[in-house]
Amino acid sequence: MKVGAQVYVKGSGEAVDKYCQAFGAKIAFQIKSSENTYEHCELTVNGEFFMCVSEAPADCERTSGQAWQTMAFNVNEVGTEQAVRKIHDILGEGGNVLHLGPRPWCTFCADIVDKFGVFWWIGI
Repeated sequence: MKVGAQVYVKGSGEAVDKYCQAFGAKIAFQIKSSENTYEHCELTVNGEFFMCVSEAPADCERTSGQAWQTMAFNVNEVGTEQAVRKIHDILGEGGNVLHLGPRPWCTFCADIVDKFGVFWWIGI
């Protein structure tokens, strides 16, 4: 059994571009709607499944994206403080950075709610 992450966001095209830029992801599979948004888009990093992104339907529940949430995407072992900062800079643009720096359990990390309302924890 495998567990895979999927986000439903408004602005799926922009989100896919931003996630590819932040994580070095590639589009492995995609289905676009007639509105040129993603019905389903699978992203890989280094040839391995990373996440899926889809355009949120009108009735999709979303938070304001300004605070801690009950779920987060944890991206571990990004390598260096510089790598955490790069991802922080990309995902933090238009979003809300909740923390950037050390934690007792991680030498350097970031907590970010991106502009699409997705909560990320990024760590070395």
